[in-house]
Amino acid sequence: MSNRDVRYTLEGMIEFNKGYFTVEASEFEKDKGIRGRGVVGKQNVAITAESIPLEDIDTGKKPKHCRYFKAKVLETHKKEDVTQELKQTIEETTIVFSDQSTSYVDIADYVELHITEKSDKNTT
Repeated sequence: MSNRDVRYTLEGMIEFNKGYFTVEASEFEKDKGIRGRGVVGKQNVAITAESIPLEDIDTGKKPKHCRYFKAKVLETHKKEDVTQELKQTIEETTIVFSDQSTSYVDIADYVELHITEKSDKNTT
């Protein structure tokens, strides 16, 4: 999947957030003492999705589906790491929606528009 992801960037309106996923080693990996990918624990994953497809300026048509999603494990959730990942993942003309995490404060410097919303029970 990661090989495919490097072939394109996301555009239009996207949502960006983080997710934490529990990763468990398979029985084979546990038996062999394999580390790395098979490590048990939580992984910090950057999630990027084209959430609202934009109308095609030339044809006036608006697609009815999202084109792409990307997910990438990040070593940290520092704003430098988040910014670097986004610069590789999205076009500069993108409109980004995210929550108000302090890790996302530099996003506006690299996109057309960055809209933040405080996450609460209703917005989630």
